[in-house]
Amino acid sequence: MTETTLQESNINRAVLVGLSAHNLRREDNSSDTTMEELQALLETAGGEALAVVLQNRDTPDSRTFIGEGKVAEVKELAHNLGADLVVFDNELSPAQVRVLTEELELHVMDRAALILDIFAQRARTSEGRLQVELAQYRYMLPRLTGMWTHLVRQNAAGGKSPIGTRGPGETQLETDRRHIRRKIQKLEENLAEVRRVRAVQRDRREKNEVPVVAIIGYTNAGKSTLLNRLTGSEVPANDRLFDTLDTTTRMLELSDTCTVLISDTVGFIRKLPTHLVEAFKATLEELQYADLLLHVIDVSNPEWPAQAEVVDKLVGELGAQETPCVRVLNKCDRFVDGHGAPELLPHGEGIVRVSAKTGEGVSDLLELLCKLLDAGTKQVTLAIPYDQGGVLDLLYREAKVESVEYADTIRVSAVCTPKVLGQVRRFCDPPLPEIKEPWEG
Repeated sequence: MTETTLQESNINRAVLVGLSAHNLRREDNSSDTTMEELQALLETAGGEALAVVLQNRDTPDSRTFIGEGKVAEVKELAHNLGADLVVFDNELSPAQVRVLTEELELHVMDRAALILDIFAQRARTSEGRLQVELAQYRYMLPRLTGMWTHLVRQNAAGGKSPIGTRGPGETQLETDRRHIRRKIQKLEENLAEVRRVRAVQRDRREKNEVPVVAIIGYTNAGKSTLLNRLTGSEVPANDRLFDTLDTTTRMLELSDTCTVLISDTVGFIRKLPTHLVEAFKATLEELQYADLLLHVIDVSNPEWPAQAEVVDKLVGELGAQETPCVRVLNKCDRFVDGHGAPELLPHGEGIVRVSAKTGEGVSDLLELLCKLLDAGTKQVTLAIPYDQGGVLDLLYREAKVESVEYADTIRVSAVCTPKVLGQVRRFCDPPLPEIKEPWEG
């Protein structure tokens, strides 16, 4: 779907190119760090970086982005090394991709196209594939012009059109644009249905008052490893970018009276394509409805403050900035600053230091989660008369029923939220003590 798919051959050999310009926004510029990240992205996609070229200019060149002289230099370097691909760290316009492909005589793609290629390889669920396909079509639509330059208009202008096809006609480009717009509309409708189903599931969770925790963070920060450590599950967790694309949700029992749903989400990254964020809103919108966010930060990475800033910004764009957030400083066992002193890491309320791999600090995180999310739930035993059987139905719907025995009465052991407890309080055995307000003395 993307202009260059890295899986077309066994391995693509690429030259990486980045530009730092005074009039570009700080987050759009390339640096040694972003180029290292681009190299990691290329390796994740199945490619190999042969060389890195970082150009400094006052302003990007409108035609070739990096300037004619640098294009000639990259072309010579790529051909000498036997590269078959040039990947730009910055976002290129459709016209620039077209010009650079012609000038370099090689496939050219930008960071957005590379990320889309990785997502296309990694998406596993039908929802994930829908989201990737939508993002790819949105990326492709403005870039169609250069893809169909070899086709001629189906009219008599060139004198080559067969009888019966002469007239205004329509270009293959126009046909494909209309086809892609139809595909985009259909995919948007399908994703709207996904959102509708999610909304129903969310309403059911809210009715049951099950707290929802969303794990967020920069790609490769250790989110899946933390989910595995907390829940004992075996979600694949590898040391590579975008290893998790499809949301994984597990149950986590924090205590006898508090069970939560905890979800692992797709990792964030610098320069994440806008249309990709849009396409993944069906997954990421869960952040808006979560009761708590766990922002996992890889403090073993020297760039962790900048990475945390990227995540915070994207959370704001998704409308979840008001959701309570715990910052989980992961890989603290590997943290090394100028003095090698872990105590220099941020600390305070809402911050926990852990190593998801070794388990260090995880008990502190669980204790904090329990404190924040155990909203007064209680485990009680109820003696329900048989003529009040509807109460048992209520408990099955809105509480956590642990056991039921039928004797002189229906004896039920259940974990109830304050709301449910207020409805069934009269059946508690033994009776619960009366709760007095502070002003009642």
